[in-house]
Amino acid sequence: MSDILSEIKPKIASIVSEDSFKTWIEPLSFIDLTNQNCRIGVPNAFFRDWVSENFEPIIVTLLKDVTKDDVRIEYVLRKDEKVEEKKVVARKQATRNQFNPKYTFENFVVGTSNQFANAACLAVSTNPGKTYNPLFIYGGVGLGKTHLLNAVGNFLVKHGTINPDRICYITAETFTNELINSIRYEKMDDFRNRFRKMDIILIDDIQFIAGKERTQAEFFHTFNTLYDNMKQIVVTSDKFPRDIENFEERLKSRFEWGLVADIQSPDIETKVAILNKKAEAEKINLPLDVAFFIANNSEDSIRSLEGTLIRVGAYASLNNIPITTDLVKQIMSHVIKDKNKEITIDMILKEVCSHFSVTLGDIRSSKRIKSIMIPRQVAMYLSRKMTDSSLVSIGEKLGGKDHATVLHSIKKIDGELNVKKELKSTVEKIVQRLKST
Repeated sequence: MSDILSEIKPKIASIVSEDSFKTWIEPLSFIDLTNQNCRIGVPNAFFRDWVSENFEPIIVTLLKDVTKDDVRIEYVLRKDEKVEEKKVVARKQATRNQFNPKYTFENFVVGTSNQFANAACLAVSTNPGKTYNPLFIYGGVGLGKTHLLNAVGNFLVKHGTINPDRICYITAETFTNELINSIRYEKMDDFRNRFRKMDIILIDDIQFIAGKERTQAEFFHTFNTLYDNMKQIVVTSDKFPRDIENFEERLKSRFEWGLVADIQSPDIETKVAILNKKAEAEKINLPLDVAFFIANNSEDSIRSLEGTLIRVGAYASLNNIPITTDLVKQIMSHVIKDKNKEITIDMILKEVCSHFSVTLGDIRSSKRIKSIMIPRQVAMYLSRKMTDSSLVSIGEKLGGKDHATVLHSIKKIDGELNVKKELKSTVEKIVQRLKST
């Protein structure tokens, strides 16, 4: 096993697309295998994260097949001699190469859940600094926020709209780490100049700086400088601006100066379209009935959806068997079990009471004050959406309300979800907790 990675690379090549193999698998190098720990060399941190997220399940499966044992992977950043020799050139081209080449508008599957956010990002790409500034995109984990940020960057570089050296894509975590290092080594001027000279800044997961006062202060002044100079700002978060806890009000208000666009969980048709596009790219023969089965039984996360497809494709290829619904049931057994967990009205009432800090007696009462009516209406809405209970049954559980009252509450919440972002975020939080508990 002097180079176990070379042994499994041909098998990986038969599973993934040619482009994926050349871009992400071929550059990997084997270091050693000790005590079920396989060390693999990677060129940089970005490369490591991408391989870990998208190809590690395949690599681990194949390693187990060869070693007959469970193997953990440890990625080691190596110093490539060619990169060292061209360090100056690489630094100048860093901005040009910072975007994931797969994350483009062409590769983004548009559905009703993300159409608005996609259109807003396209508008920003064609007219940066003048349309929707700032642009704030929020949504759950794995729904495509990072894809859209990279798509904006790739579009600008491709069309030469902005000098690539004046485009910055960075996560809020990296922004924070660079700030800490700049303070430590007394290089705050360099830090500020780097970000404030940009023509467009794309910041992912801004909620990370919640509770970090110094980071928020630096970002606030960076935001003001860029905005005053009509430079484009695009920010993503997992929450609506007003719902980010431990976040300065002055930042929340600035995020709402421009356009706030949300990405919702994809519907079944969009999920199937995503699976088909991924299957085509990875050369996986995916029958339509299997695609619908995966879509119906997977999590809402697109990342999770694509990960399931990769695992299914790898298993089928390694065992030389066709992809069928029965095969997918076997591979997804734990996911299907969790997804089919029954949610009851009592569970919904408990979660709603906890979120709104009201008692069960309050919700079941006839009190008509706003602080109690809204939780009551949300409970009725969720009971109808997440259970098979009739309007009469829901009314009985909520203190003997008649079916007309229940129906009115459901329609009221349903109508307000599209116009009241905070209410929508609240309902999504409760639903997420119900599914995860």
